[in-house]
Amino acid sequence: MSLPPIESHAVLDSTNAEARRRAEAGDFGPVWIHALEQTAGRGRRGRPWRGGEGNLAATLLTPVDQLPAQAAQVSFVAAVALCETVNALAGPTASRLRWPNDLYVAGGKAAGILLESGPRPGGGLWLAVGIGVNLALAPPADQVERPASALADIAGFQPPSPAAFLVRLAERFEAWQQVWSREGFAPVAAAWTGLADGLGGPCTARLPDRTLSGVAEALDADGALRLRLDGGETVRITAGDVFFGGD
Repeated sequence: MSLPPIESHAVLDSTNAEARRRAEAGDFGPVWIHALEQTAGRGRRGRPWRGGEGNLAATLLTPVDQLPAQAAQVSFVAAVALCETVNALAGPTASRLRWPNDLYVAGGKAAGILLESGPRPGGGLWLAVGIGVNLALAPPADQVERPASALADIAGFQPPSPAAFLVRLAERFEAWQQVWSREGFAPVAAAWTGLADGLGGPCTARLPDRTLSGVAEALDADGALRLRLDGGETVRITAGDVFFGGD
């Protein structure tokens, strides 16, 4: 299995921003862009994401031929690869996933995934799959919306360096990307469901125009979350901030 090269930088504003600059200049990868420090890292909805200090900040820039709706499924590919990487290192139940692609360890969010894309002149898309992992240190409680943790919080576990962790992650990502390319989303969705936390329990979805509460039932075939409201109606959540249980 041939892996994309890993290119490491001491400092970048943002690995996703660097990936976008390259794509807009005509370089579509595939390549992993890794920064020991980010000065302007971003999470979903433009929120800042802390990097450096032993944590991982990396982005895979890669071309894909799928339509945008299908290409968005790569965020679930990344989530499964990330969770499996952590569990292979720290134990089979060390981490779990929460919709759509947040990684939880030791009672807090330890990683996030940001997917960005754009058109390629010859057809298809370029994807920037940004992955930030709190390996050594979680941000202070007053800087985050929900409880945060780091892999260092897993009892008895010493996390690897960002570079070593990225090598393991790149291997799992490539394996799952090949499965997705050959077989579609179904096996990815099945793997994600097996690693998911919160399904079957209380869930609140904060959408741009309303807030909905109910029970998180399952992942739909396209990656949407099925939420059964208290009145019995089922709605599909395709985007928004989702909180499970005591979040």
